[in-house]
Amino acid sequence: MKNFVLLTGLTCLTLLWVIGTAFAYTDLVIYYSFDQLNGNTVSDMSGNGHDGAINGDVTLASGKYGNAAKFANAGYLDLGGENFPADAVPKDAGTICAWVNVEETGNHHAIFNARASDQTWIVHPELRSDHKFRWLFRAYGGTTIFDIQTGEWKPGEWIHYAGTYSKDAGVGILYINGEEVGRENARVTEPIAGDWGMGARVGKNIDDARPFTGLMDDFCIWKKALTQDEIKDLMENVTPVQPKNSMTTTWGMIKQ
Repeated sequence: MKNFVLLTGLTCLTLLWVIGTAFAYTDLVIYYSFDQLNGNTVSDMSGNGHDGAINGDVTLASGKYGNAAKFANAGYLDLGGENFPADAVPKDAGTICAWVNVEETGNHHAIFNARASDQTWIVHPELRSDHKFRWLFRAYGGTTIFDIQTGEWKPGEWIHYAGTYSKDAGVGILYINGEEVGRENARVTEPIAGDWGMGARVGKNIDDARPFTGLMDDFCIWKKALTQDEIKDLMENVTPVQPKNSMTTTWGMIKQ
């Protein structure tokens, strides 16, 4: 009887974990693990099909966890922003995160960049030439929602960058290596510009400026503001996607 109660309790806890995990990742838009390249494409491991097309010098190298993408000579990933579905673009909340390890080039390093159909530069997650980090979102019309510039990065070091924003909370927050390094209250109440009609790229601005030079691993975009605990989970190599057969595998373990 005791064994039955214990097994039942473990079963319930396992199911709660599986269900909670499944719902936790419903707002994931893009996840590039960079563990492998498929020809001239980086596969989106979120299951949403937002693969990145390699333009120029982007290759595999040893990463923070497994492999990473090595960006050199102004190479970048093109996300096909003009055809990117509007309902997948963060508007009321968002998070962009990645492990990065950049070289000293004298230029800004753009982790990601997108530009709206009205020419608004929407977002700037960057390591800047003055060695500060930057995290910014804009609304349509080029209206800045927040612009955080803070901290200090060093070349040749792995750094976990995570920027979050929630329109409901009215605040943008930047986390470096899981710790909050800056925040700014929203200057306006408008949502984030909601289309990438003039392009979206990983590793380079739409105007071909600010090329990311160095290594990037585990790049993610979310339509929610991750909590600090969730960001720390990602840092500890908790993949933001679950294998498609994870439910089946878990049920099999329960039934044994």
